[in-house]
Amino acid sequence: MFLEIVTPEASIFQGDVESVTVPGVNGEFQMLENHAPIVSLLQEGKVEIKGNVSIDEAYQNKFSKGDNNSTLLSINSGTIELKDNKIIILVD
Repeated sequence: MFLEIVTPEASIFQGDVESVTVPGVNGEFQMLENHAPIVSLLQEGKVEIKGNVSIDEAYQNKFSKGDNNSTLLSINSGTIELKDNKIIILVD
């Protein structure tokens, strides 16, 4: 599935991923291939991305490595939309 992460300054990530786990306002949840469409608000926490992730050099300082070969992004809040295996995350 395709993931795009957008901040007010720039699109900091675009690429194919295996799964994404986000800090929803009603609890953490994970999205996998062929997940049902969803729109949700996000709260402060970490976005966990699994898959062969390649971060643009200009934005590598925003991301960190997690357990099990995952990539993490700390956020203050945001919004997520998933439809047709395309995830867009707008973050602060």
